[in-house]
Amino acid sequence: MTRTPRRRNIAPPREDVLAAVMATVAERGLDGLTMAGLGREVQMSSGHLLYYFRTKDELLLQTLEWSEARLGAERRALLAGPGTARERLDAYIALYVPDGHRDPHWTLWLEVWNRSQDADDDARARQAAIEDAWHGDLTELLADGIARGEFTTVDTDRAATRLRALMDGFSVHVTVGIPGTGRERVLDEMRTYADETLTPPAVTRATDVAPAS
Repeated sequence: MTRTPRRRNIAPPREDVLAAVMATVAERGLDGLTMAGLGREVQMSSGHLLYYFRTKDELLLQTLEWSEARLGAERRALLAGPGTARERLDAYIALYVPDGHRDPHWTLWLEVWNRSQDADDDARARQAAIEDAWHGDLTELLADGIARGEFTTVDTDRAATRLRALMDGFSVHVTVGIPGTGRERVLDEMRTYADETLTPPAVTRATDVAPAS
């Protein structure tokens, strides 16, 4: 008797799983993300998902790392592109700030941050690596602006820390949908803050100086 060969349960590529996680978060939010539901999306059992990712926390962190890798490539391209340092700073801020209420990337970030209270050292180090990449690119951009004379001389590490803290706070408000803090309002506030803290003081021209009496 000829036996029908058994179908092997071949797991989909890791990126397909992570893309399905992000799509689910975008469509149904984190409450709609379950291991069973995700398994149906990618044609894997929840047991197989746990075999590959171990825990839901690990699945979320890997999805965030995957999303950040894509954003990182976009960020590096815009920072290396043409334009003034200030134009590139505005582009950096626009990339950082969420697109709107329930932005999937930021929704995922907030969940990973929340879960990090009980995370192990490896997970914390991986989260820190994401933060450090954004911070390092911003400090380099500020240093370039200072060298070009576009920005006033500041401690670039300290200025980057403050800029990102302000963006983080605003971004949380946008993501959770606090009234009055939409994306455009936040971008306008960030541009104003950059003007106030980075614009070099006006240089007094010789013709503006009153002659001595």
